Amino acid sequence: METKHRVRMSMDDAHYGGNLVDGARMLKLFGDVATELLIRYDGDEGLFRAYSSIEFLAPVHAGDFIEVMAKIVKVGNTSRTMEFEAWKIISPTPEFGETAARVLDKPVLVCKATGTCVTPKDRQRIKHAQ
Repeated sequence: METKHRVRMSMDDAHYGGNLVDGARMLKLFGDVATELLIRYDGDEGLFRAYSSIEFLAPVHAGDFIEVMAKIVKVGNTSRTMEFEAWKIISPTPEFGETAARVLDKPVLVCKATGTCVTPKDRQRIKHAQ
């Protein structure tokens, strides 16, 4: 099972000089898509337990459009292991005007991670064949 979500980084997301977005913003987006996956899979928001890996691979700036993807790759009794990716798909081009932007010919992988979420047995409302 997988899902994806697109969002534009705003000036409120910029945390550093040059309108650089804090990497924690990508983790918040990963948490959002993890919650959606748990709702779709279990019928409950569940809880994010831990990340086993996180890699920040390219900068993200205010004005960039990010597509976040997540998929469940392993299911235990209560645990759901997920893989996450964040791709930059559109970037501003201020050299052509303050509202100019371009769709990237090739999306840029900006962050990837693996994490585990937990949905307690008594909260799993959707039953799956084992």
